[in-house]
Amino acid sequence: MNPQTDARDVRTTARKFVAATGREALRLVRESLGAEAIVLTHRATAQGVEIVAMAEGDVQETVQAAVPAVAPAAPASADPTVLSELHSMRGMIEEQLASVVWSDSQRRDPVRGRLLRTLLGAGFSARLSKAMLEKLPTGQSYADGMAFVRSELVRAVPVHEDEDALFAQGGVYALMGPTGVGKTTTTAKLAARCVMRFGADKLALVTTDSYRIGAYEQLRIYGQILNVPVHAVKDAADLQLVLHDLRDRHMVLIDTVGMSQRDRAVPEQIAMLGSSQRPVKRLLLLNATSHGDTLNEVVHAYRQGHALAGCIFTKVDEATHPGALIDTVIRHRLPVHYISGGQKVPENLLRADRVQLVDSVFQPRQHSPLFVPAEADLPDEAAPSAQAQGETDRLRLRYQSLIRAMAHDAQELATTAGALAGAHIGFDGARTLWRQAGDEAVDAKAVLNDLSAFARGEVAVGCDTHVLALAGQVGLRATDSGDAYVCHGSLLLSDRGGLPLAAPNQWLSTAAARQSAQPGSRQAQWLQQQDFGKRLVHVLGKPPAVEQMLAWQAEGTQWLARAPGATAVTDVRTGAATTLARLAFAFDETTERPVRYRGKAALQCEAQVEVLPRTAVDRDAMPALRCVAVRVVDARSRKLLSQTCVLTNLAAEVGAPQLAQWQGWAADAEPCFRLLRDGVQLVGGMGEPGDPHMMKRLLVAGQVTTTVWRLLQAEGEWADRTRLLLGQLTGRAPRAGRAMTGGALYAGVGKLFLLLDALGTESAGPAQAPRALERQG
Repeated sequence: MNPQTDARDVRTTARKFVAATGREALRLVRESLGAEAIVLTHRATAQGVEIVAMAEGDVQETVQAAVPAVAPAAPASADPTVLSELHSMRGMIEEQLASVVWSDSQRRDPVRGRLLRTLLGAGFSARLSKAMLEKLPTGQSYADGMAFVRSELVRAVPVHEDEDALFAQGGVYALMGPTGVGKTTTTAKLAARCVMRFGADKLALVTTDSYRIGAYEQLRIYGQILNVPVHAVKDAADLQLVLHDLRDRHMVLIDTVGMSQRDRAVPEQIAMLGSSQRPVKRLLLLNATSHGDTLNEVVHAYRQGHALAGCIFTKVDEATHPGALIDTVIRHRLPVHYISGGQKVPENLLRADRVQLVDSVFQPRQHSPLFVPAEADLPDEAAPSAQAQGETDRLRLRYQSLIRAMAHDAQELATTAGALAGAHIGFDGARTLWRQAGDEAVDAKAVLNDLSAFARGEVAVGCDTHVLALAGQVGLRATDSGDAYVCHGSLLLSDRGGLPLAAPNQWLSTAAARQSAQPGSRQAQWLQQQDFGKRLVHVLGKPPAVEQMLAWQAEGTQWLARAPGATAVTDVRTGAATTLARLAFAFDETTERPVRYRGKAALQCEAQVEVLPRTAVDRDAMPALRCVAVRVVDARSRKLLSQTCVLTNLAAEVGAPQLAQWQGWAADAEPCFRLLRDGVQLVGGMGEPGDPHMMKRLLVAGQVTTTVWRLLQAEGEWADRTRLLLGQLTGRAPRAGRAMTGGALYAGVGKLFLLLDALGTESAGPAQAPRALERQG
């Protein structure tokens, strides 16, 4: 069969249907293609709901046509157009499989499906709703489920509860938000509360709104009523002068210009407020009548630069879907200060209360049937039936048939899985963890126990006398809110070849706590409690503080750290104060040996001397440290290529060349931490507060990263062939002469896991197990 004809058949048999609603589009599909048609994609567009579908008979023809097009026997002759079509359709199928899995989960627990419809109808996003319901115990009644949902929401919604502390602290507050959100009225309401609290002489009002007609006059009238001065400013210099003149005022409220969140002037307005010498705290006003996507866009636009101090809900008396407000502040962790509804000053400004906010979401109200999802509009997931289950099974079988035909030959995938299993890079363990990432019945604690057992097994096989624990950090961001986190983790490296063997644990902190007081201290504390069967050496990016050195020495903790040349030390031999850079090669002559440095021939030598940190208070209590200096020069020109210094409390039984090699391996493995970002995204991304499986996904991604990294470093024909296939699975096969990136390889491994599970394929075993990695460690 002509491959070009195959591609044309794929394009012509898949038909597109567009209608105003999803139900209407499905009706058109059934009328045109029959009740057995297969839906490939379902998405919302500017024209309405778009569905791409194929008739059942066309699917079978496509399967038969696609098999020879992707047969592994002749990969070089495969038409690029055909492969492009197949990769596109494979993505559609994977989306459908994910939808089937979610539907199965809902049918098993009808109450969960009904609660989901309730939350969606109240305005909550699908992501937050599903994350919250994942924590719901099974077997609950609807009433118990609603009580659980209310308690979870009350716990998660951030609220600024101490108004007394807010007023006592005082300061400058700028009320910001889009046009028409109610900034001027809310400013007047907040000003009235301030006047009632500490008097008019402690308050001043400022407006930057010189564009809207009557804006200054409106605020000036409020100021006259309250006997509070009102100042108008037009730029950053003007604002600086006014705030300087008002430095004796306990509180200053700034009414800013209303701007659309898409206005390019928003960053300029934020920069103007941030340029003041007197700190300006920004309060964002959120319109309760806005759609959830609009609220999310507003927060992203106005949180640029410095963090927002909090938010105020406005127009809550006009809202039909207040759940969108709660959803937004939970995902963005934005404290709610006040609730505003109505025009009365100051009566219609109330302090935010968690319980009242949540209860207001579920209070009965009159909704328009045009815009609020009704029971008939939402999927009937609460009524499982034999017919529905049978339809799910039929869909699953069809998708499996398409995957077999369009992805790659099942035997080739099985052979690849067998080669990976026999390569001793932790492939089978990584695949098991990958499955657990989507298993609701497996929690983070169970995964942590599995990782510990897996690490002990890898260390027993891959290490000789020591196991190297490399500490590192990587920045992560939440998928929706963009909140910044820092992952602190450890990689266990082989002392035989330096490759990562395991990532037994990960820790998560907010970006504010990014700089740990002691490098690697949190990782070391947990690792010291584990028994890996070999002596543990902590490899750090910088030396620990003297206090930490003393504590670790007392505990018997061994460590190794790269140290800057400017590190101040005392030479134990002479007692002279010096730096590591001066000591580096001022001592005994050492022997050079040939090495490869960045692909070039080089010579390396090591030298060592005992030193004491000059910052040590009690030098008698401080044991001497070994300083190992490593120098690399060009083999021909003798030009210095690299010079590093290493500090360690390890005894002389580990020689200087071995310590230098360990430090080099640690430096080579550091990019593995950055690869963790790709893994987190592939297993579901960083969740929002209330996500019960976020830590589990982080643990899974950490261990799978070690397998991907070892495959990236593997050598030999089997490794090249495996990387090529994984690149084809992602639609991005590596170009000749160019190495595959870690991110692309990670995506390919994820696709392979998915396809193996869909095909019911297990690893073929180490029938032809490559030994390249065994030689490397």
